Amino acid sequence: MNFLSIFVLIPLLMLFGLWIARNLNQVRGVMVAGSTALLALAIYLTYTFIGDRAAMPADEFPMLYTASFDWFPALNIKYSVGVDGISVAMLLLSSIIVFTGTFASWQLKPLTKEYFLWFTLLSMGVFGFFISVDMFTMFMFYEIALIPMYLLIGVWGSGKKEYSAMKLTLMLMGGSAFLMCGIFGIYFGAGATTMNVTEIAAREGAVVAVPLSLQRFWFPMTFAGFGVLGAMFPFHTWSPDGHASAPTAVSMLHAGVLMKLGGYGCFRIAMYLMPEAANEMGWIFLILTAISVVYGAFSACVQTDLKYINAYSSVSHCGLVLFAILMMNHVAATGAILQMLSHGLMTALFFALIGMIYGRTHTRDVRELAGLMKIMPFLAVCYVIAGLANLGLPGLSGFVAEMTIFVGAFGNTGAFYTTLTIIACTSIVITAVYILRLVGKILYGVCTNEHHLLLTDATWDERFSVVCLILSVAGLGLAPWWVSDMIGTGVGPIIDVLDGAKQFLNVPF
Repeated sequence: MNFLSIFVLIPLLMLFGLWIARNLNQVRGVMVAGSTALLALAIYLTYTFIGDRAAMPADEFPMLYTASFDWFPALNIKYSVGVDGISVAMLLLSSIIVFTGTFASWQLKPLTKEYFLWFTLLSMGVFGFFISVDMFTMFMFYEIALIPMYLLIGVWGSGKKEYSAMKLTLMLMGGSAFLMCGIFGIYFGAGATTMNVTEIAAREGAVVAVPLSLQRFWFPMTFAGFGVLGAMFPFHTWSPDGHASAPTAVSMLHAGVLMKLGGYGCFRIAMYLMPEAANEMGWIFLILTAISVVYGAFSACVQTDLKYINAYSSVSHCGLVLFAILMMNHVAATGAILQMLSHGLMTALFFALIGMIYGRTHTRDVRELAGLMKIMPFLAVCYVIAGLANLGLPGLSGFVAEMTIFVGAFGNTGAFYTTLTIIACTSIVITAVYILRLVGKILYGVCTNEHHLLLTDATWDERFSVVCLILSVAGLGLAPWWVSDMIGTGVGPIIDVLDGAKQFLNVPF
């Protein structure tokens, strides 16, 4: 068995273990053992990848640990896996969120066993997606990751959970329909000989794998299909409702990892395989993503529900990911992947804390919350740290990611790029406004909540989950060099292909 396939095998074993579990302790035991194994495997993969990559020539950017097995020979579909620096970073992020999400759901009731079954299936889809290099395999795992969301929100959610679950599922399935068309368009446009991403992207000189006439048709569909999951304007409306209704750990995994499938797919498939169309038409999506960045930040300012505030903040931060990759230079693209990591950790921390606060106060309305610093100091201090990371405080992950994005974006010459970058930069100020107002409103003053006499601070399992996320946020902020170097080895080949495509086109800006 290929080493990378263990990322799929472990969730499969967890599903079997959960199925035969007979009580709550056995269910928790399976989840702790499985999530710990996934985290250990991701850490080992990261360490091994950095060492193996360092031993290779600097100008070589191969996928490592590749394997390929015939699956459906009639359509040249194979189970093909491999990783580069981007994939390894996403696998590490996913394992951290699954591990901490397990402890964040420690007290979840009822139907705990069933909840963890669907949570694990969702996790398996995410891990399978990030290790795949065959488009059909990627799409299959993509769908596996989406399907459990309907039940996880519809059964274990809160508020308008049925409406939110249905809206999320329909919009993401609509995006999947565009995506499926785009994938098969690439496949037949490239000659219907392979669905392997790296093989389709391989070219000699000016030889284009997918003809430009077809790229102009399939690129918008593929980018928009993945962009729906990345909450790109105007396809973002599912995101706030879905986040607001989802249970805590599902919100953590959804915002922290699942939304990253959108940015990853846009970069890995849409732009890598159709670079000429990306150069010609990217400016259209660049405008839409700039709108997402500013619109999401402004929308967060006017919300009164803690989850809606963080959900609209996620629209803004995920918009920055797509904005950066559309700048099509190495620095900005590296910043985009750093932003995926940073936002995944920050938003998971936020949703975990919001769930813990809601579980005690039974409200997420900021107008009904105040004085939490005196009653639950641990959760309050952690919330402040999460807020500071979100607004980009130096020393935390948000600062590293956003600075890298904007330095790279300003590196693009031309009034068009400069104007959009300045507009996107305003989101930093807007974010600081709603974060500081929110922290001051809910943490200080006199507590007026009707349950204030019964409020308690975090339990051991909640503290463990939150501390792990804070350490990850601080670790990325204080020591970003090893992550950025690793990411750069994956970003390089894609940017080289995009740069090569520019030589044969008259890009409008």
